Amino acid sequence: MSAAERLLSLARAKGARIATAESCTGGLIGGAITEVAGSSDIFEAGIVTYSNAAKVALLGVRKRSLAAHGAVSEEVAREMAQGALERTGATLAVAVTGIAGPGGSEHKPEGRVCFGLAQDRACRSETVEFGALGRSRVRAATVEHALALLIGALEG
Repeated sequence: MSAAERLLSLARAKGARIATAESCTGGLIGGAITEVAGSSDIFEAGIVTYSNAAKVALLGVRKRSLAAHGAVSEEVAREMAQGALERTGATLAVAVTGIAGPGGSEHKPEGRVCFGLAQDRACRSETVEFGALGRSRVRAATVEHALALLIGALEG
């Protein structure tokens, strides 16, 4: 059973509705979920906000958070997840923002991805350093990690 199939099964059993807020993955998490037949039972919405302006307009990310921490930060990932939860009516939301590559900087290297997970009134975040694996592999690893976070939230 794939991670997306496991997620579908768990979310159905719990009556959960899932939303995604994606930047560096450009909709791949939502795509992985909706690849599974029957995903309409649990998938509420996916919001792709690649630019900072879209993060502000569509998810309610605060401009001051972007200015203080940058788009690739746990603060922004949390605000993205919370915004997706509030704007879609979902019961669980995951958000990702990162540097898939090529490129990056000394302070924000290629392969750094920040994740946000919002459920009910709780929201948490984490940063994963995938390393300079190349754009496609960083994005694929991000999708797998996001699905694992969603599964963990439903199992917990």
